Amino acid sequence: MKTIGNIIWFVLGGILGGLVWILIGLMWCVTIVGIPVGKQCFKLASISFSPFGKTIVYGEKASSVLLNMIWIVFGGIEIAVAYLIMGIIFYCTIVGIPFGKQCFKIMKLAFIPFGAKIE
Repeated sequence: MKTIGNIIWFVLGGILGGLVWILIGLMWCVTIVGIPVGKQCFKLASISFSPFGKTIVYGEKASSVLLNMIWIVFGGIEIAVAYLIMGIIFYCTIVGIPFGKQCFKIMKLAFIPFGAKIE
């Protein structure tokens, strides 16, 4: 299921989402201060290309909490809400439920990306 799901996801929007995240990450990496944010954008790009079969492990560090709070204020909420809306739309059909689950997984990562690892 994960291979077929990743292929369908990639063709129907995963490629666009991943490329957008890479572009945003490159723009953040232009400045030295923005490199940590750019790295998180690349993390979101990797899971946006193929989310099926990947798990996200969240760590607990004080620096991660502070960076996540800054991230939430400067765009994390909007990104998470966009993935929430896409997930709800996918859940409206039986066929879309697995894709909705992936949207919710990406939503949580988009909300708190610092300290998370993709496995």
